[in-house]
Parts: sequence; structure tokens; C-alpha cells
Amino acid sequence: MKDRSSRRRARRIAIGAAVVLALAGMNGPWLWRVGSEKYHDYKINKPEYKADNGHWEVVNFPEEYRQNTIHAALLHTGKVLLVAGSGNNQKNFDKKKFDTRLWDPVKGTIKKIPTPTDLFCTGHTQLGNGNLLIAGGTQRYEKLKGDITKAGGLMIVHNEDPDEPKTIPAGTKFTGKKNGKTFVSQDSLLVEKAKKVFDKQTGEFLRTEPGLGRVYVEAQKSGATYETGTQDNYRIQGLKGADTRNVYGMAQKLALDKKDFQGIKDTFEFDPVAERYIKVDPMNEARWYPTLTTLTDGKILSTSGLDEIGQLVPGKNEVYDPKTKKWTYTKGIRQFPTYPAIFQMADGKLFYSGSNAGYGPDDVGRKPGIWDLRTNKWQGIPGLSDQKLMETSGTVELPPAQDQKYMVVGGGGVGESTRSSKKTRIVDLTADAPKFTDGPELDKGTRYPQISTLPDDTVLISGGSEDYRGRGDSNIHQARIYDAKTGEMKRVADPVVGRNYHSGSILLPDGRVMFFGSDSLYADKANTKPGVFEQRIEIYTPPYLYHGSQPSLGKGPKTIRRGGSGTFATKHASSIKTARLIKPSASTHVTDIDQTSIALDLKKSDDSVTVTVPTNRSLVESGWYMLFVTDDQGTPSKAQWVRVP
Repeated sequence: MKDRSSRRRARRIAIGAAVVLALAGMNGPWLWRVGSEKYHDYKINKPEYKADNGHWEVVNFPEEYRQNTIHAALLHTGKVLLVAGSGNNQKNFDKKKFDTRLWDPVKGTIKKIPTPTDLFCTGHTQLGNGNLLIAGGTQRYEKLKGDITKAGGLMIVHNEDPDEPKTIPAGTKFTGKKNGKTFVSQDSLLVEKAKKVFDKQTGEFLRTEPGLGRVYVEAQKSGATYETGTQDNYRIQGLKGADTRNVYGMAQKLALDKKDFQGIKDTFEFDPVAERYIKVDPMNEARWYPTLTTLTDGKILSTSGLDEIGQLVPGKNEVYDPKTKKWTYTKGIRQFPTYPAIFQMADGKLFYSGSNAGYGPDDVGRKPGIWDLRTNKWQGIPGLSDQKLMETSGTVELPPAQDQKYMVVGGGGVGESTRSSKKTRIVDLTADAPKFTDGPELDKGTRYPQISTLPDDTVLISGGSEDYRGRGDSNIHQARIYDAKTGEMKRVADPVVGRNYHSGSILLPDGRVMFFGSDSLYADKANTKPGVFEQRIEIYTPPYLYHGSQPSLGKGPKTIRRGGSGTFATKHASSIKTARLIKPSASTHVTDIDQTSIALDLKKSDDSVTVTVPTNRSLVESGWYMLFVTDDQGTPSKAQWVRVP
């Protein structure tokens, strides 16, 4: 009986093996793929693999909370503000459907936040009081030449009345004196009063300079017959008395040409405690794609952007005072492409790396340099490789901030160019004559690289695409960690989700990094299907969190002044080697001006560590920071939140 049952079992096994072989012959590629995927999953989940390469995890929000996240900022409450506005979706814009979510990555809770206007492609930065400043956004979506039915363009409104400004409501009609064609203003406008000019020596009246305002106008009716080809003066309907002479419009060509996105002046502070937007005074200039940079005195510089008629703001930069909540122009003119990577240096000057998000002439404001805002003087920095491939590149201040070294990663050609760069470039701004030198190369030319500074003085570089907006299925599923001390770059675990345009990354207080967004132009390699916005979040756990338990960092003072010290309890004082203050990120379009990692002096006792904050106001800006300590294995603690007042 025993031999017979054994023979039956052997027969069944042989038949089963034959069936498997037959199926394998018919479905070899499928079986190979399934087997490869299972082996890959097995490999990336092995403890030793995680300890060398880290690990990725995809987070899917419930459907009702999903959105096209364009901007993200870590708040000092530990929650992450995820801002979509209209989310690059004109249907949302037309319906005035503007979204913001507040996500708690620890508790997993999500909250919808009422969003006051279209904060799509706004600018943002952390304020010293813990609020997030948000400025600019979308007034009107772009229109391609074939989609435009009504002729339109820029109308310059003149006010020659020296006694009072004039308000021109939206819907005001302008009729040409020569061409007789009527155009309608799309927005309201305040035109300043005229200015009387006197001779400085004699006091004699010389002339009156009219107040000027700009507004976008469209023809009343559709069709090419309403286009204009030359300059004309325009009578403004609805005016009375002397205003009919003193107030008038002037316009050049008003046509069916392509119209770019148009910006807004609106400014808000987001209060992380009240969890709401607070409206403050608007900017002087409308801006879409602006950069906000914190200055030594805690004020905020706003640069670049497309204005209310879709033109690049002509170098008119302005500063926000958090005390008065008002904006004032800076002295001098300096123009940059949109979302310029402008950082404050440790000496109070500004560093522009050349990284930008694209809009603007290809020969204006593209070269890197050091900018003295007080004098408007400029010092160019030579040596930047692939200088014509700087659009959609990323720039990061290498840790620690005291070293004043910056890395520029990847980039592409102007506009929808297919060209992209493999280069990383490093500059030491403490040198007598700063100059870029090449760092380690990437495997592929990379637009839109996401970059985050980590507590152990390394930098995580991930994602991006070889072509414009992931065209041709060119997303790069690779990640690397660059060691700022050794200059070495190591390939680590591959992300699951591809990320290109409208993407970013943020260091979390537990030492992990979250990734958001991605807005591919097409969804297939042949570029025939429209792309779908990536709504999933992915979290990367770096290798250092698989090297054993994190060192503890207990409670200590919530406030430490510059030059001051704070003592924090810990059970692992003997193994702790470094302490870092890391400013929370505010990221969009691969632009994150806020992130900085500041080395702190460190003293240890048996059961505590004492850290001392540097005195330099330009290095240590006012605001909330994550305080990390890292042990001799390179493992960081979870952060304690500390405010520098």
C-alpha cells in the first residue's frame, strides 16, 4: 500500500509539473513578470536591503480627500499643508473649486481647508511667527492660439488728473478713436493720480506725468475682424466731465495670439494653529510663479512671476513686512525667470543659482550670481556646466548651512525642449572667487529632481523625468543619497511612483521624506493619451532608520534665542554626535528656498544634551525649526520643535 500511494503521488507531481511546463510555454513572459515582481518585493523587504537602501511606501488618501497637490509645506504643528488651488484644471477654475488639505502624517487624519482664491502656482515661505506666507496665484488660465475666439491684450490706462486716482471697474468699455473697435476690461483697476514734476533747483513747474494702470481687455465679439494691428488711443465709456479728457486708454496690437497665465496680487498668511487662511494686504504686482525669500530682518522678498496680463514682471521686486502686513518696492530693477532659486546667504546677500521654472526670455536673468539687495549690485559666478539647461533644475543648500555650499541638480532646455542635463554642480560661496565645479553625475538627464536635506548631513535626490513633463514615458524611477561630507553619491531603493512637473518632497519630523504631485503631459510612451495628475503620496524611509532604534530626544525649551542654549533630556547622550536645526520645507515646482540645516554646538552630560544656536541672523532666520540629534551610527532622533524668536 505504501509503495502504491507513493507511486500515485509521484504520478500526480509529474502530471502537475507537465501542466506547469505547458502553461509556462504558453505564458512564459507573464510567469516571468509575476515571478520577477514577487522576487523584487521579497528583495526590497529584506532587513539587510532596507538597511542599505531604505524603503518606499505609497499612501492613498480616501477618494473624497484626494486632490492635485501643487504646493506643500510642513507646519510647526507637525501637519502638512497640501495646496492645489484649481490644480491645473480649468474646469475647477471655472467652477471656482479651489482645494487645500491639511494632513497629519502621524495620525493619518485629513482635513479640508476652505481656500479663498486660486492659489495654483502661488509663492510661499515660512514666517518668523510660525505662519506660512502665501502670495500670488492664478487670475486667468492660458489660452492657446487656436482656442482664442476674442481678440485681446494689454490696455494701458492713463490718468492725467493730479488731484485724485481713478477706479476703472471690470466690464468697462474702451473704444478706439481710429479703429472704432470696442474692447472690455476683464478686471477692475485703480489708476494712480498724475504726478507734478518741478525743477529741483528753481522750483519751477515742468510737466505732469500721468498715473498709469494696466488691464487685460477683450473684444466684445468673436472673430478676426476685431483684431487691431497698430497703436490707438481709446475713449473710456462711462466717464463724465473733465475725466473724459484726463482718463484714456492706449493699446498696441490686440489680437487672437496665445495668452499666457495671468497672476494675482492676493496675499494670505496661513495660521497653523487656527488652521485657516488670513488675508493681508496684496502685493503691488500681480504674480504667478513667484519666489518668496526670507531676509535677515525677517521681511520677505518677492521676485519674478507673470503679471495680470501674462507678462513677466519687469524686475520690480518687493518686500513684505510681517509686522505691518504691507508690501513695499525694493530699490533698483532686477529681472529673473519664474520661480527663481534665490537663497539668503550667511552674510545677508542673496544667491541665485540659475535654477528656475521656465517662463521668461532665454537671455534675461538666467546666469547665476550673488546679489546685494541694498545696492542692487551683482557678482556673476562662473563655471556652471550645462548653463543652457537650467530650467526645471533643482538647487539645495548643502548641510550644514555654515559651509555655504550649494548643489544644482539636473535641469532642461528652455520651454518644451527635449534636452536635459545629467550634471550636478557645486559652488562654495565662502571662497574668495566662488566658482561652480561639477559633482557626481546622474545616470540620466533629469528635469524636476526632488531634493531633501536629511538630519545626517546627506541629501536625498529622487525622481524627475528625462523629457519635458514626463513626455515619452520618461519618468525616472531612481533615488540617490549624496553625502555632503565625502562628496559621494549612492544609489538607493527605487521609488514606486514617477514624479515630474508639479512635484516636490518634504522632510518629516520623524526623519522620513514625503513626496507629492506629478503632472505628466501624456500617459503613454507614444504621447497619444492625456496625462493624469498623480494624487498619491509616497514616503521614503532612509537607511538610517533601519540601523537600530532612534536615539531619544526628550523635552526641552520651546524657544532658544540666537546665541542661547537649551538642554534636552536623552537616554543616549554618550552616543550622540551631532545636533542640527532644520527649517521646515515649503516646496513647489522643485523649488524649496526654506530648507536649511544648521549645525549646533553640542555638549553632553549623563542624561541630557545641551545645544547652542549660532548668533548670525542671516544664517539662523527667525521661526520654527526641527531639532534633530544624530548618533554615532548616523541614526537621527525624532525632532523636537524649537522656535528662534
